[in-house]
Amino acid sequence: MAKKGKAAEPVLLKITQVRSGIGRPEKHRKTLRALGLRRHQQSVVQKDSPAIRGMIFQVQHLVEVQELEGGEE
Repeated sequence: MAKKGKAAEPVLLKITQVRSGIGRPEKHRKTLRALGLRRHQQSVVQKDSPAIRGMIFQVQHLVEVQELEGGEE
């Protein structure tokens, strides 16, 4: 039987846009929008998932990522 108690809390990612999307390919700008980033130096918090990691990988040169422990959204 599985132990009852606190389930593993989801890891949250704080994503901050540190470089502008101006002059970047349309695909990169759309990826920034899909992540919820609308302007330079804006931060958003997203739940860690393979889809989010893939988007971050595509625009890794434009963003900074920090892992936040737990938290509920």
